[in-house]
Amino acid sequence: MRIISLNANGIRAAERKGFFPWLDQQNADVICIQETKAQTDQLKAEAFWPQGYHTAYHDAEKKGYSGVALYCRRKPDEIIIGMGDDEFDCEGRYIEAKFGNLSVISLYMPSGSAKEERQQVKYRCMDHMLKKLIEMKESGRDYIICGDWNIAHKNEDIRNWKGNKKNSGFLPEERAWLDTLFDEMSFVDAFREIDQEEHQYTWWSNRGQAWANNVGWRIDYQILSPNLKGSVLSTAIYKDQRFSDHAPLSIDYDYTFPST
Repeated sequence: MRIISLNANGIRAAERKGFFPWLDQQNADVICIQETKAQTDQLKAEAFWPQGYHTAYHDAEKKGYSGVALYCRRKPDEIIIGMGDDEFDCEGRYIEAKFGNLSVISLYMPSGSAKEERQQVKYRCMDHMLKKLIEMKESGRDYIICGDWNIAHKNEDIRNWKGNKKNSGFLPEERAWLDTLFDEMSFVDAFREIDQEEHQYTWWSNRGQAWANNVGWRIDYQILSPNLKGSVLSTAIYKDQRFSDHAPLSIDYDYTFPST
């Protein structure tokens, strides 16, 4: 089973940069998109409804902002729109597809970098998401939660960790929240299930020469429910083409994608 996640930083911009022809060659079972920055009625071109996939979008109410999507090889048994909290659901941050006992989620957690008010929104979203994660773990279902979590976990997940200790995305309380997920609740950071080379990132600032010098952050994850530990076969961060300020994260699993 292959799952791909990408923060597109505007699905229409990613389309212009060649994302969909690349995607067509990937043979993925589910593709999770974040930051579509579009209303569904603005996506009339065939490209935004990939052939051979069942497509679902969850837009933010505010135009040109946030939004998530799923492209699924088989028709989901059910699509769940939103994480169950109006504050975040109006921003289009969560969409879940159910296939048998498997749920695949496209998640876009808030960024707190704009101002302190948004950091408080981020903390509230983290609190709400933690409750959902507890419910997921207790449900016995298989969960793969893909997306831009807007937190780099450890020093090896950010090139300039010393200079970012007081910045949103690498604050001690944010990192401790991921510690809770991985260490106390036994959720799995799928990328770290495989031995990785140094300096593997998924996002680069548009400032300075961050991309050219690989001064990046790993803030895009596929996070697994504890019962899926040991299922990761291979991981890849695709950097040969740039569709966004993020790179696609592809992971192959030793898991039979549920058939209809």
